[in-house]
Amino acid sequence: MPDAAAFVPSDANLDELHDAARRCHGCELYRPATQTVFGEGPEDAEIVLVGEQPGDQEDRQGHPFVGPAGRLLDRALDEAGIDRERVYVTNAVKHFKFTERGKRRIHQQPGRTEIVACAPWFEAELAAVRPRLVVCLGSIAAKALLGQSFRVTVDRGRFLSVREFQVLATVHPSAVLRAPDRDAAYAGFLADLKTARSMFPSPTTG
Repeated sequence: MPDAAAFVPSDANLDELHDAARRCHGCELYRPATQTVFGEGPEDAEIVLVGEQPGDQEDRQGHPFVGPAGRLLDRALDEAGIDRERVYVTNAVKHFKFTERGKRRIHQQPGRTEIVACAPWFEAELAAVRPRLVVCLGSIAAKALLGQSFRVTVDRGRFLSVREFQVLATVHPSAVLRAPDRDAAYAGFLADLKTARSMFPSPTTG
């Protein structure tokens, strides 16, 4: 099974990883995608936010969480007292998976093969940043880090010890946008981010 390991430089900093990821052919998703969408944020970030994969706008612009879900995430981070400029934001899968429907590109959930293939990039990001807390946004991100048996519906909003950092899982902001009761979904999402914020005594992270 192909994966990204052959493309990931060892002991690299974030700039070196970002540059190398542009040339990754570790799975077939690179073929239709516009570009690799790598993580962004400071190398000394105490919090890493990890989502599923880039969406349509992220694929076009080359930056994570810049579409509608990203705007909702920005709002929630601000209300939770977390400075987005001081966190590292990335995705478990670095290319947009989609199917074309006319002129529209419809998001498709990445499969287990693609998640496993892309895992070396996320591991390299974690090694470079060395965060105190990883916040998993949605089940794909949570399972990529915590295993296939993990259920966000069971353990969301709780701190879990994983290796040298803590993990907290919550829903993906796109799930909030799709929720029948968006206000209630947003309130739950914000509560989880406030729980994440509670780990840090300073007014903002970093």
